Amino acid sequence: MQDMTLVILAAGMGSRFGGLKQIEPIGPNGEFLIDYSIYDAIKAGFNKIVFIIKPENLEIFKETIGKRIEDQIQVEYALQDIDQMKKLYNIPKDRVKPLGTTQAILSAKEFVHEPFVIINADDFYGYEAYQDAVNFFKSTNYQKYGNILYKVANTLTENGKVKRGICQVENGKLVKATESSVEKVDGQIVATPLNEEQSFIVADDTPTSMNMLALLPDIFPLLENLFVEFMKENADNLDNCEALILEDLFKLIQKGDIELYTVLTSAIWFGVTYKEDKAQVVSSIQKLIEQKVYPLNLWPKKN
Repeated sequence: MQDMTLVILAAGMGSRFGGLKQIEPIGPNGEFLIDYSIYDAIKAGFNKIVFIIKPENLEIFKETIGKRIEDQIQVEYALQDIDQMKKLYNIPKDRVKPLGTTQAILSAKEFVHEPFVIINADDFYGYEAYQDAVNFFKSTNYQKYGNILYKVANTLTENGKVKRGICQVENGKLVKATESSVEKVDGQIVATPLNEEQSFIVADDTPTSMNMLALLPDIFPLLENLFVEFMKENADNLDNCEALILEDLFKLIQKGDIELYTVLTSAIWFGVTYKEDKAQVVSSIQKLIEQKVYPLNLWPKKN
């Protein structure tokens, strides 16, 4: 059986949520949202987890989620270390925010030598999405890159704006991706590109990336080259710049280096962006437990 790794982006600061939302209890036995992602991934056939975290959160991750799952699946911890990057680039000393999702993924390079799927720690993707990713790998003989997409209307919160990758798809491949701040205004979904281009209205069924990407380890040297270029281009903006993975994959598409195939999933999504989102997420998990999608206790203690 082919080895597959789940890479979890968990170094986000959680500023809009007001805390370290990756380890906010959601389930009836103190489970985090990450627990349900890992449970689904194991069920779908993944056999290794790589957490990408900030160095200062290493011990709390090991003592909480790590300790719960280490007898279920192989676990590794990759550190997205902004201080280490300051030794390589002229980054302001007072910057504490990581340099974006591309830098995060590059920090996992030493742990990933097989097909892998990336997810956000604070998103619930649904088991079907993991199965869609596995089926994509199998159908392409583990030779192609994929992006598991959702309908934009199914990825919003009532409590504010969210960051989403608005996608244009042709012949089953990504041809354009616009990282945007998205919200519902007067019954319409409005996307405002993060690059400060003009806002635009999108239809409810517009394909949207939630950073669930099915990639191969040969992506790492391509991303490394892009990241070096990115840092040079942003030499005057090192206070705020972020290298975002979807944008960088689109750059590689434009260069002709890769093709990114798309899979529109029917899976249920929900997530915790703001504190006000938590109650709805807790309720949604409880309903799935009642429907026997998940056991009451994900990781029962062994005697």
